[in-house]
This record gives sequence, structure tokens and C-alpha cells, in this order.
Amino acid sequence: MAPPPPSLPVPPVTRAPRGGPPRLLPAVATITLLTLATVGACPAVCRCSGGRVYCNDRGLTAVPEGLPPGATTLFLQNNRIGDAGIPARLGRLPALRVLYLYANALEQLPAHLPPALRELHLQENNVRGLCRRALARAPLLERLHLDDNSVSAAGIEEDAFAENRRLRLLFLSRNHLSSVPAGLPPALEELRLDDNRIHTIPLRAFEGLPALRRLVLDGNLLANQRMADDTFSRLGNLSELSLGRNALAAPPANLPRARLRRLSLAANAISHVPAGALARMRALERLDLSDNNLTTLPRGLFDDLGSLSHLGLRNNPWFCGCNLAWLRDWLRRRAPPRLEVRGLLCQAPARLRGLPVGELRGEMDACDSPASGGGTAGGGTSPAVAAVSPPGAAATTPGLWVQAAPGGALRVRWPPAPPGASLRLSWLRPGGGAVTETLVRGERGEYVVRALQPRAPYRVCLAALEPPAAPPLCAQARAGAGDPPPQAGSPGAPGGDAAPPALPPAAALGAAAAAAAGVVLGVLGGCWRRRRRRRMGLGGPPLPPPKGGGGGGRLALRPLRTPEEGGIRTVYPPPPPPPPPLPPPGVRGYRGGQVPHGGGGGS
Repeated sequence: MAPPPPSLPVPPVTRAPRGGPPRLLPAVATITLLTLATVGACPAVCRCSGGRVYCNDRGLTAVPEGLPPGATTLFLQNNRIGDAGIPARLGRLPALRVLYLYANALEQLPAHLPPALRELHLQENNVRGLCRRALARAPLLERLHLDDNSVSAAGIEEDAFAENRRLRLLFLSRNHLSSVPAGLPPALEELRLDDNRIHTIPLRAFEGLPALRRLVLDGNLLANQRMADDTFSRLGNLSELSLGRNALAAPPANLPRARLRRLSLAANAISHVPAGALARMRALERLDLSDNNLTTLPRGLFDDLGSLSHLGLRNNPWFCGCNLAWLRDWLRRRAPPRLEVRGLLCQAPARLRGLPVGELRGEMDACDSPASGGGTAGGGTSPAVAAVSPPGAAATTPGLWVQAAPGGALRVRWPPAPPGASLRLSWLRPGGGAVTETLVRGERGEYVVRALQPRAPYRVCLAALEPPAAPPLCAQARAGAGDPPPQAGSPGAPGGDAAPPALPPAAALGAAAAAAAGVVLGVLGGCWRRRRRRRMGLGGPPLPPPKGGGGGGRLALRPLRTPEEGGIRTVYPPPPPPPPPLPPPGVRGYRGGQVPHGGGGGS
């Protein structure tokens, strides 16, 4: 029989005296206390999971006590925390990297930011300014979200970002800025200034930003004459530029060309594009020129755009004559799926209205040059456009003369046409709405457009119906001074000549039907009122007195009232729904999206 294997030595256990605990328990207790001191207990109103602490949507007015020192991400959004609710102990969390404080009641930057903070979310507060002292406490900050606040240009200290050399993303959308903040950090890669009040960009506004790749300036008050020529030329690494919803009359000069991949100029007042505006933009992939006043484009405008995959051209008054024949041919060479073109539909001449330019064949080849003889550089012809003239001055195009008239009007004149000729007259306030048009008799030689915005610029175009391919003559002038345009339905509300135009047959029939219906309803209403008065004892012979005595030939009627005796009731909104359940440890709701596990993206 083989001998049994040797057993492992067992160390002797020193037992405590009878009735006492073993001597190993004090060591276990010491380790437990050290662990708790390192991790920290979770506040009662919060939930902790790993390094994340969830204290959001609790109705808090201050940062809770007892936050674990090892916390890396702190969620405090959707509370009622004000400036006084940010204690100094918040700045003593050594491991905190991400802090969510959006949708609270803050009016200034927190004065006690953790030194290791990388990402700070302060959207939807009432922060009014940025000071160097507060930002200097977070020298490692990389992402700063300040959307939907009240930050103004005067509230930003000139050297506010002097200590934030690592800041890569700055969101200042929907604030009260009137100019571009000065002293931006050189490491900045993305800057959002959309939906502010920025009206001027001076020289060297974006100087010292070699790493900037994305710039968003949508929804401001920018115009070409208020932007310096070098505004974008210094941004050599810019890959995305968005200038939608401004007051541009043409693309800005000196756009960055080498690396620009996305360019948005939608919803401006662009009426012409210079021939070389997009030259050498070989990396451009998306271009949006929608919602402008373009009737044509210069020949060869897109020749250098070999990478273009999306082209937005919708909601422009395109004139499909020989001036756009080159674009039709270019589109055929760049057929899908290489290029997606949206909204390139003819608006004139009338026989081509609504047709896609790319599907036209010979309809655009035979056309006459404009009567003005003007044209755009780079080939092709376009309607002549005069510069905007001040109130009282005349804008003249050969064959068209426009002058301001009192009372917010424009007087349009043209050489009298042969009897029986009809012309289409249209007018549009750049950036102010849809095109309005009417038919006028050519032999009159004059028409007054009324009910315009006083002193506002208008683009007026006159087009002959025959021949249909002739492009319109256009001029631009400001309406005369006077009272604001009357509301719809008031006298003189529709723009038109001194004498109101006759109603078309359909409108006349509708008016007659409405008048007849009014007479019938009036007769029926009178009969109903007489019948009701008789039933209520308010007319006709006296009613017999009620049984049981009592004089009088009429019943005493109580007035009808609501339960509140005729008062106006206030309608209160329904109570808010209960707060949603706590999320799983990995994610948390954030403005309709998800908070990433670490270092999240933009808002």
C-alpha cells in the first residue's frame, strides 16, 4: 500500500480567550475601513456605479454631501442648483473627469472646479459671462458646453481661456454674442457660435487657430460688407464651414480651399456666385445653396469639385434658359450614384416650370440673350441685377426702371409693349419670404407695387410671356418710407397698383356664393332669435302667471352663468409625469440622446 500524500502544513491559530473574537478580525476590519475611505459612501439621494455618480433629476438645490473621492463622472443635470449650491468640496474631487450640470439655475461658472476635469456641460442655465479665475481651476479642460445660456461678448474676459491650452471643443450656441470671442485657445478644433447676434467679423478674428476643423455660424446677422476679407483665409485646416440663415448676398471671399469638405450657405440672400468662388476645392463633398435667390450659375463653377457627392439647390428661382445648359450637361456626366442633387427645378420660363434641369433635352439649347446684354463671368448669361439703391433712388436696368414710392411702395416702369402683350411682374424681399408675382398689361408701361416693408430691399423682375425662353429683367431697390404694410384683410393689404385688379372668374363666383350664404344665414338667424324670444317670454303676448299666485305676466329668468359666475378660468397644465427610472450603469439620458461611457461627444 502506498503511503498517503503529505498534507500541507497548517499554521497554528492563536485563539483568543474563551468568549472573545479571533485575533484575525481586527486586520479584516482595518482593510474594510481603508477601502471605504478610498471609495467613499454614496449619498442617499444618488446612485453610484463604479466611478459614476447619478444625482440627476432629483430636484436638488445644492451638490449633495458625501460624494465618493474616487468618482470620475458626476451627473447633476435637471436639478435646481444655483451658484450658492456649488460647494468648495466639489473642487476637491481628485479623480473627477466629466461633470454634467446642464438644466440648472446657474448664473456664472462654478468657482470650484475639480483640477482633473476634462469635460464640463453647462447647457440650459443662465450663465452670463466667462472669467479667467474660474476656468483656470480646470487647466486640463478639453470640452466646454455652454449652449442656451446668456453669455454676451461683454461678459467674456479678454484672457478668459489663457489657462485652458488644451480646450478642443467650445459650444456657445444660442447665447447673446454680438462678436466672435477674443483670445480663443490655439488647440480649438470645433467652435459653434450659431444662433447668436454676431453681425461683424473684424480682421484677424480667427487668428491663432491652426487646429480649427469645424466652424458653425448659422443664424446670425452676417453680411458680406461686415466680414473682413481674411475672415476664413487663415483657417487652413478647416473641413466644415456652416453659414446658413444669415444675410449674405454672395459666398464670402477667400474661403479655405485645401481641406474644406462641407460648406453650407443655405437660407441667405445669395443672388449671384462669382465664377471662381469654388475654384480648387477638390476635397469638397457637400455643398448647400438652398433657399437663396439664384436664377443661374456661372459656367464651370463646379469644374474643380471632383469629390462632390451632395449638392443642395432647392428653393431658388432657377431660370432654365441657355444660361443653365452647361449645368444640365455637367449633371449628366456626374450621374448618380456619384452625385446626389436636390431641388434643381425650373421656375421659369413658364413652359418649363417644375421640371428637373437634369431631365431636359433640347428645351434649353435655343434661347436668346437677355435684353440687358449682361452676363456672369465664366460664360453663360443671366438676368441683369442692379445694386441696392437707397430709398428715393432709382435702380435702372436696360428695359426696367424701379424707384421707391411713398408709403412702402415701389414704382416699376418699362418701355410700353405692343397692345395685347402680357408681362409677369414678380418681387421678393431677399431673405424675407416667397416670391410674389402678378400679370400686367405690357402697353401700360408702369405698375406700383404696394404694401411692402418700408425701406427694405426688394428684387423686382419683369418677364415676357412670349417668347417663353427669354430670361427676366431684374433690378433691386429699397421700398419707400412710410407706415408698415397693413395686415391681411385691411384696405390696401395686397401689393398692387392704384386700382385694385378685377377678381378672376373663380374668385367672383366664390364671392357671390359667400354673399348668398350670408343672406340665407341672416334670415335663418332672425327666425331663430324670434322663436327663442317667444319661448323665453321675451317677446309676444304675456305668459300666464304661475300656479299658486304671484302677479306679473312674465317669468323672472335667472341669467345663465358658468359655475365660476362668468369669471375667466385659468387652465393649468397637467402635472408633470413621474421621473423615469434610473438608467443602467452604462448610460444616462442626455437631451434626447445617450451619455457615452466616457468623454462624450458634442451636444
